[in-house]
Amino acid sequence: MILSLKNKTLVFILLIYFSSIPIVKAQKSEKECFATAADRPELYLPLLKNKNVIVAANQTSLLKDKKHLVDFLVENHIKIQSIFAPEHGFRGTADAGELVKSGVDTKTGLPIVSLYGDNKKPKADYLKGADVILFDIQDVGVRFYTYISTLSYIMEAAAENNVEVIVLDRPNPHDGYTDGSVMRNQWKSFVGLHNVPVVYGLTIGEYGKMVNGEKWLKNGIQAKYTLIPMLNYHKQKRYGVSDKPSPNLPNDKAINLYPSLCFFEGTQVSVGRGTDLPFQIYGSPWTKNYHYQFTPRPTSGAKDPFLNGKLCYGENLSNYPKDLREINLEWLLKAYKNYHNPQQDFFTKNSGEIWIDKLAGSDELRKQIIAGKSEKEVKASWKKDLESFEKIRQKYIVYPN
Repeated sequence: MILSLKNKTLVFILLIYFSSIPIVKAQKSEKECFATAADRPELYLPLLKNKNVIVAANQTSLLKDKKHLVDFLVENHIKIQSIFAPEHGFRGTADAGELVKSGVDTKTGLPIVSLYGDNKKPKADYLKGADVILFDIQDVGVRFYTYISTLSYIMEAAAENNVEVIVLDRPNPHDGYTDGSVMRNQWKSFVGLHNVPVVYGLTIGEYGKMVNGEKWLKNGIQAKYTLIPMLNYHKQKRYGVSDKPSPNLPNDKAINLYPSLCFFEGTQVSVGRGTDLPFQIYGSPWTKNYHYQFTPRPTSGAKDPFLNGKLCYGENLSNYPKDLREINLEWLLKAYKNYHNPQQDFFTKNSGEIWIDKLAGSDELRKQIIAGKSEKEVKASWKKDLESFEKIRQKYIVYPN
């Protein structure tokens, strides 16, 4: 169509006018915004109305405005029967392995039941009168981090007592990949209940689905299980965590290094408990070829740290530049080669058990280290089991990569 001179002039004027208007970027649409399940109350509050609820929670159970989930539920007149607290306690201040006593939450007056120590699985009495257990705890996606074991025991007790389990899902800082040796039955413990790799690539909600779907609970029993999903979560993205999941995982770097450095917990090498850099450094009095030095001292999160008061030589990884999406074994292998102490073996025992075997899920890794195997050789030995696990994992993935 041919425009007249008059129309051309009008178009020109309109172009000048609209080009002078500043462009305002649209706010992110719902498709782009991320939200944890806790920040989607429209999905779970209706499921809790007129129910007797037990809340499994700790210091990470926060909404985006930093309000604690328990406080939010009380404000919304949800009837909470009690609180189940995992390792490190309801407020997350206890050391790893420290006995956490049951008690009362001073803010709400609600009874707290500790699910640690000799009481890892809820007793039937604790569930009496309950309709629902609402679980909302930030996990780190590593087999020997005990929150998935707590979830499994809660599911088992709930299934045995006809109580529903609702999981509010949260990000996995090690999502979207799998790595490490797969657990063997002989070495099952609270730091490894199921035959999964060290890094299993599922959110805690997906993990619960897998445990239920594969009938891994005692006697193959299955819980009534509801997963409240996150909004717009992608397994390859990293979202950070609401609060430090435990006293010695204080930041994203420590969490990122955790699957690689935690093996040192079964050795005569410190991972920095009792310093300002837990799980970001490692060292020992008997690895003197290293230049970095530190001395563990009692802290609020490590009241009697391993190698307390002893000068340690090692490495500082707090500025390690990579975002690790695999286990790095080089630090462990190098420390073993540099360890010189004729009085004490590199590997430690805990109650007569060789602890690194519990962490690794079998005695194979320890034997490979002693035999001088390379990282490449060790990882090659994991491949077949990882491929088998991947077939299971794929059945329970809820979120896109």
